[in-house]
Amino acid sequence: MGDNVDIEVLGALSVRENGVSIVPTAPKPRQVLALLALQADHVVPVASLVEELWGSRPPRSARTTLQTYVLQLRELLAEALAHGENERCSPKDILATVPGGYRLDTRSGSIDFREFERQAGAGYRAMDAEDYPGAARRLADALSLWTGPALTDIQAGSRVDMEVKRLEEARLCVLDQRIEADLRLGRHRELLPELTVLVNRHRMHESLHGQFMLALHRSGRRGEALDVYQRLRTTLVSELGLEPSAALSRLQRSILMARSDVPPAATPAPAATPTPAPAPASPGATGRRLVARTN
Repeated sequence: MGDNVDIEVLGALSVRENGVSIVPTAPKPRQVLALLALQADHVVPVASLVEELWGSRPPRSARTTLQTYVLQLRELLAEALAHGENERCSPKDILATVPGGYRLDTRSGSIDFREFERQAGAGYRAMDAEDYPGAARRLADALSLWTGPALTDIQAGSRVDMEVKRLEEARLCVLDQRIEADLRLGRHRELLPELTVLVNRHRMHESLHGQFMLALHRSGRRGEALDVYQRLRTTLVSELGLEPSAALSRLQRSILMARSDVPPAATPAPAATPTPAPAPASPGATGRRLVARTN
């Protein structure tokens, strides 16, 4: 009782034992804890931790220094455990040394990114079942777990940076699908302020631009919807030498012709637990083509 480790990475790093933070102030021990937290309950090889801390050119003392950082984390754990009731649990039980590496055992504690993946998976399944109210609710619940950019307070090396990009791309996928669910529910006017911010933040994300065009068109603002398309096209051509996708162009033509049967703009629902590749340099520049559903 009282020896569960609670982890939050969807914002600033928080790792608590008995409600007491064990996040160190020094940058490199924080990196170690961040990578252990991201791989909670799994072994993190020593080689991965060394690469995270020093890249491809570690000092000769790398492994000894890493052991020092682990010792510092265990000292913080010992202080936190002193506030609990389970005297049989030691810091080495929670931050364990195992063959080839270390493992941070959560002991059934809460992990925000795993709850995010669980809620997202339920939302995607609801989308597949055309349960749009349920999808919108589940996807919104998943997004509510985020308090800022993932591990915003960590000076990330290559390993943590890769995981942060994966989480941020998963967040964008969930956001995209939540907006689609809201569009299916006729909430186009309510979406306009949010989409205005999003298309400025993600200047080459075609799906978000298509959703913004659709929301504007359904709100009686056809001219502005067409302007959104032109701005995106100018950006894509000038910065990437690419034309908008065929699906987005079809949506533009449908709006231009003032058709009443303009379909909801959507991207295909990702797998229940998305594990996308690291995000490209320009968000939405590749692999995020708009698909218009016609059902």
